[in-house]
Amino acid sequence: MNKKNKIFIDTSDLSTDLLSETPLKVISLFSGAGGKDLGVLGGFSIFGQYYGKNNFEIVYANDIEGHACKTYNHNFKHKSHHGDIRDVNVKELPKAEIVIGGFPCQDFSVAGNRKGFDSDRGLLYLQMKRVIDEVKPYIFVAENVEGLTNLNGDETLEKIKDDLRSGGYIVEHNLLNASDFGVPQSRKRVFIIGFRKDFIDNINIPYPIQTHGDGRMRPWMTSKEAIDELWDELDKGRFANHTSKDYSKAKFYEGKKMQGNVRIDANRPSPTIRSEHHGNIEGHYRTLNGEETSDVTQWRRLSIREVARLQTFPDDFFFPVSASSAYKEIGNAVPPVLAWHIFRALNLYLKSNS
Repeated sequence: MNKKNKIFIDTSDLSTDLLSETPLKVISLFSGAGGKDLGVLGGFSIFGQYYGKNNFEIVYANDIEGHACKTYNHNFKHKSHHGDIRDVNVKELPKAEIVIGGFPCQDFSVAGNRKGFDSDRGLLYLQMKRVIDEVKPYIFVAENVEGLTNLNGDETLEKIKDDLRSGGYIVEHNLLNASDFGVPQSRKRVFIIGFRKDFIDNINIPYPIQTHGDGRMRPWMTSKEAIDELWDELDKGRFANHTSKDYSKAKFYEGKKMQGNVRIDANRPSPTIRSEHHGNIEGHYRTLNGEETSDVTQWRRLSIREVARLQTFPDDFFFPVSASSAYKEIGNAVPPVLAWHIFRALNLYLKSNS
């Protein structure tokens, strides 16, 4: 890994608020339901742990999916603008020091069709660049799937980085696994961060130091630790998005190897929560008859609240949409806890250079 322009920052102090009178303003693109944005802001709790507030303020958010905007607007004080980013008048955007965005990833994903630049979605990163070129933020943060790092070797990723550098930015990337930061899910994502060259002297791009896993003080969080208490709470009203209407009834097929035709492992982080599951979200490690069985009629698929937990959405984050839309929103999201570590590292780095 090239560390020429990188610095790795300890973000293990989770509960401290880092607010000041002048928070840095953030424009959020491809905002979805707001997993990334929640991590940007901080000030939320999950698994009994409080994640402190960061010194950022989101002044604009946008997404093309109406149902995602509905969820976002329900959970944030500021609103997400519903519309195609290609139709956004960049000259009307507010001033901001930071631009963030998880441009669509399906065409770069090994689970997708791998069309990359040979698709309209694969070129949407240029819409993020269009905003960056107009707003000229000090910093931008872009997120995408692991598959971006090996599409056409590394040519696709390097092409994107070169395009983003052309606006006068020092740009680096780093591949992170959410499970290494306390997320009970194996989910690898690449984070591309750019600093405007004239922002500060001797720029190093900050990334968080791994907090969980082999050789760390904290082990990886397992699926059981994250969701076990929810099993007996179905339909009892204590947890939102956790009723008999809030999980897929798609059939399991005994003995067949196909997408979602498995149960998650209780004693490991869950596999990646996917957005394009077509109803075949994975099954719970528990069974309806309480026995370890290969009888698929006794399996139940994960509920909306259970997959939200595996993505580290707090229990008070409500999805006021259909189950299929909620599954998609959660699968598309950056886990808030992973996003928090990214932006906490950025916050600490900026504080040390102020």
